[in-house]
Amino acid sequence: MDPITRTVACNLCTGCGACAAAFPAAIQMVDDPVNGRRPVVAASPDGRAAAAQAVALCAGTGADFAGFAGDDGFGPVLAAWEGYAADPDIRHRGSSGGAVTALALFALQSGVVGGVAHIAARNDDPRLNQSVISHDRAGLLRGAGSRYAQASPAEALGPIAAGDIPVAFIGKPCDVASVAKAKALDAGLAAKLPLTIAIFCAGAPNLVATDRLLDRLGVPKDATLTDLRYRGNGWPGLMQARFRGADGVEQTSTGIPYGQGWGQILQAERRWRCRICTDHTGAFADVSVGDPWHNPPAGNVDAGRSLIIARSPAGLALIEAALAAGVLIATPQPRDVIATAQPNLVAAQGAVWGRRLAMRAFGLAVPRDAGLPLFAAWRGLPLRAKLSSVAGTARRILRLRLWQRVIIKGVRP
Repeated sequence: MDPITRTVACNLCTGCGACAAAFPAAIQMVDDPVNGRRPVVAASPDGRAAAAQAVALCAGTGADFAGFAGDDGFGPVLAAWEGYAADPDIRHRGSSGGAVTALALFALQSGVVGGVAHIAARNDDPRLNQSVISHDRAGLLRGAGSRYAQASPAEALGPIAAGDIPVAFIGKPCDVASVAKAKALDAGLAAKLPLTIAIFCAGAPNLVATDRLLDRLGVPKDATLTDLRYRGNGWPGLMQARFRGADGVEQTSTGIPYGQGWGQILQAERRWRCRICTDHTGAFADVSVGDPWHNPPAGNVDAGRSLIIARSPAGLALIEAALAAGVLIATPQPRDVIATAQPNLVAAQGAVWGRRLAMRAFGLAVPRDAGLPLFAAWRGLPLRAKLSSVAGTARRILRLRLWQRVIIKGVRP
């Protein structure tokens, strides 16, 4: 079994798409309803050779956090702010305060980059995502708001490498980690990727979860889905769908609160790799952005605010320039604000060590992450949480039969 197929089979793949970007003739990304968006390698000598090289780009198998872990395991923090986009439309349409879109647009307009790689809903099926490179405000707004569905933004690495303009990359922390590996291996690609922005992430649900959400939203099975919004139009906004019925009339579903849609439907179908993830906040990014839950929204449609973290000198320079230009409106926060704003991620960081311990006991493969204080985080958990991280994982392994290989059903390239 080639190393990419083995990574998928062992539940370690994050679905970032970096391997397919590097070898598009031999590796193809496939939307599997249960297992998520995953690569399929050509069953040929060329396919196996491509996979042997592509695995070096894979953050799913592990990452070296030495120098990137930070004091608390959440990555380097040069400075932090809580704020929002000055543009009211961007702020309204963003997942929280629109900071990601505002910073990306500022990078475009100030000449830092000539394009922005991000994801957007597929036109033919809004349940699915596609990787795009935008060059203007309209393109960026098309991708504004969260997409709680499988995505492979690192597929853009191919077009970026082949192009002649600098591009900013926006993705989940795991996507940015793979991009960081790709940049370390290719100086030419690194020169074309001067900026990476990571979005805080608690895991990516599968297509089964999306279909359950549509059922809860009351979208008929025979309807044509035209739009699906998970977040935005206020913070955190309502989960809502637009669809065209059999009579051809377009309708908008009744919205449900973010907490209900995520808590009761989507999060249960996060892939296993998300449950053993060590980086939910984008340690390898230049900038990372998340929700400031320590100052929660007033209801479901607050105007919105973002937690903005400068991780590198390049990220710090961009944020400070955006503040000076009036693109962002923000107030400084203490450097340890991530733990305050995202206490659930503090607990998750600690639980990972116990979960991986249980996996090793069952002989399962685990990511080879280095340079993180995982044991210290686990040791800091209450006794009940410690026991749950190990015993609960053992029960999940048995219930989900995680020792069985994941086989992706797709057309091999």
